[in-house]
Amino acid sequence: MPFSTYLAKCPDCHEATEEELLVQLDDVLADYASVPGALIPVLQITQAIFGYLPETALKKIALSLGKPYSEVAGVVGFYSFFTTVPRGKHLVRVCLGTACYVRGGKEVLAASKDLLRIEVGETSSDRMFSLDVGRCFGACGLAPVIMIDDDVHQRVRPAQLPKIFDQYRDNSATDDNGNGESD
Repeated sequence: MPFSTYLAKCPDCHEATEEELLVQLDDVLADYASVPGALIPVLQITQAIFGYLPETALKKIALSLGKPYSEVAGVVGFYSFFTTVPRGKHLVRVCLGTACYVRGGKEVLAASKDLLRIEVGETSSDRMFSLDVGRCFGACGLAPVIMIDDDVHQRVRPAQLPKIFDQYRDNSATDDNGNGESD
């Protein structure tokens, strides 16, 4: 079954409870029960469903695929793509590749941590932003660079961050106010 099939959501529906998400996971596990090498695809789909990989889901995956929990948890811990911590609505990634680092990426990261009141790998208390670090986004001539979701913000200075973050807060509230363009 296509990956997106598991993620189809009704835009007017309520936010699903953990129990409802676990029912979705049961459907995924039924589809992948006899598929060799299913662990990573199941983990990817599960993370897309929940937004992260909760322990209850990992235990259910281990049981369903006939794998020890330690193996499932080991795979999750090995790959940086997977997270066991809930992520925010928007993922902020600050580039610390050589060009960005030299041109102020470290200061942009420090200012992001202060403004969002979180450390790298954490999610803001309002679940709006998660903060991460990248090593190169392929935009060295535009350094320092941050990415928020799929939007690249170039030549970022710490003083610009409040305005940039506010664009995403505003768009999350109204989704059509026209403030979503990148700087």
